[in-house]
Amino acid sequence: MSDSSNTPNQPLRKSDFSAQISLGENVLAEKSNEPSVLSVEQLNIYIKQLLEGQVGQVWVRGELSNFKAHTSGHFYFSLKDSKSQIMAVMFRGNNARLKFKPTDGMEVILRGRITVYEPRGNYQLMCDMMEPVGAGALQKAFEQLKVKLKSEGLFEATRKRPIPTFPRHIAIVTSPTGAAIRDIINVLSRRAKSIQVTVVPTVVQGEGAALKISEALLKATTLPGVDVIIVGRGGGSIEDMWCFNDEKLARQIAASPIPVISAVGHEIDFTIADFVADLRAPTPSAAAELVAKSSSELSNKVKAAERMLHMSFEKKMKYLREKMLGLSKRLVDPQRRLQDLELRNDDLLTRLELAMNRVVAVRKHRVELLQQKLGSPQNLIDRKKKELEYFFARSEKALLYSIEKKKARLSRVMAMLDSMSPLKVVERGYSIVTKNNEVIKSASQVKKGDMLDIRLAQGSLTAVVDTVAETVKKD
Repeated sequence: MSDSSNTPNQPLRKSDFSAQISLGENVLAEKSNEPSVLSVEQLNIYIKQLLEGQVGQVWVRGELSNFKAHTSGHFYFSLKDSKSQIMAVMFRGNNARLKFKPTDGMEVILRGRITVYEPRGNYQLMCDMMEPVGAGALQKAFEQLKVKLKSEGLFEATRKRPIPTFPRHIAIVTSPTGAAIRDIINVLSRRAKSIQVTVVPTVVQGEGAALKISEALLKATTLPGVDVIIVGRGGGSIEDMWCFNDEKLARQIAASPIPVISAVGHEIDFTIADFVADLRAPTPSAAAELVAKSSSELSNKVKAAERMLHMSFEKKMKYLREKMLGLSKRLVDPQRRLQDLELRNDDLLTRLELAMNRVVAVRKHRVELLQQKLGSPQNLIDRKKKELEYFFARSEKALLYSIEKKKARLSRVMAMLDSMSPLKVVERGYSIVTKNNEVIKSASQVKKGDMLDIRLAQGSLTAVVDTVAETVKKD
C-alpha cells in the first residue's frame, strides 16, 4: 500500500491513496506532487477501508475478558490469549441468537470482521457468531439454564404436585400430526376409553416453537375440567427438541395451575421441561400409561378388594356371633334378677336399721353416764359454797397470823432503833454539841470564840469556846 519511495517517517502523499480508496478523493485529489497533510478523520477512514478491505472475515479463538452487556443490547468485550488481546463487539441482532450467556473467562471461537471505530481510532472485531470452546453452544446454554432454574428452586420435589390417580380429562400439548399424539391416543384408547382427551395443537420444533408451546400450554390450563396436561413430542436431535429447553416455557410449566407431565423424546433425552414438570415420562407412550390405569388391572384390583371385603365381613360376623352366644349364656331372667335385688334391698335396710339402733343405744347410755357423773346443780353449788367458806376461813386465819407476826417483828425493830437513839445516850448523862446545827465531833471543827449549842437530857445551853485543845491521835 505504500510507495517504495516513502520512508516510515515521511508524510504520505496523495498519490499513495488515490489508487486504493475512493472515499475522500475530493479531499485527496492530487493537485500537485507536493506532500499533503491529512486530518485524523481522513487517516482513520483510510485505515478502516484498508483493514476492512484487506482482512475481511476471520475466525478467532480466545478468552472473553471485560465482558459487558450494554443496556442497548450490544455485547462489548475483549478477546485475549496469553500474549495479546483485541477489542470486540457483538450487536444485539447477532447476540440474540446465542444459546448461552457469555461470561468473563469463557473460551470461545468468534467469527467476524475487523473494523475501525473512527471517532477513537480503535480497531476491533465485529462478531456475528460466537461458539464456546469444548461443549457445544446448545449444551452450554442447557447447563446454564439448568443451574439457574435449579437455584431458584423450580426443580424441588416439594413444589411438584401429585398426578391425579384417575383423571377424567387430559389435555395434550403437542403436534397434531406427530408420532407422539398417535402413541398417546393408542395407549389411552386401550387402557382407559372413558378418559376425555383434548389435543391442543402446536409446533414442537423450529424457530418460535417454544413460544407456540407456551401459548398452547396456557390455553390448555383454561380448558374446563382438565385434570392433567401432557406436554411433549417424539424423538429427534437436540436441535429438534431444543424448544423444550426454553426458559419461558420452563417457567410456564412451573406456574401451571394444573399438574404437567413432560414427555419429550426418548428415555435418554432430558430437557429443561422434564426437570420443571410435575412428572417426567420417558416417552409419550409412557406418559399415557402413567395417567391411564388399565381397565383390566383396575377390574382385577376391584375383584381382589371385593374378596378381601367379603372375607373380612364373614370373619367379623363370626366373631360377633360367638360373642353374642357367650353373652346370652350369662344372661339372667330380668324378673328373677329384680326379685334378687328386692331381697338384697330388704336385707340392707334391716342391717341399716339395726346399726342405727345400736348407735342410738350407745349414745343414750353415754349420756346417762355423764348425767350421773355430773349430779344435781344445787348440790354442786352447795359443795362449792362450803369449799369457798373453808378456804375463806383458812385465808383469814393465815392473814391474822401474818399480821401478828409482822407486829412482833416491828416491835423488835423499834426497840432496837430506840436503843440506838442519841436521846437515849443523852439521858445517860451525855450531851450533844452542835455548831450551826452540825454535830461537833472533833476540836478541829471549832476555834476560840465560836458559839456552840449544847443539848442536855433536860434542856440546852449555849457556850463560847475559850480554849481549843486538839487531841493527838496515836498510831
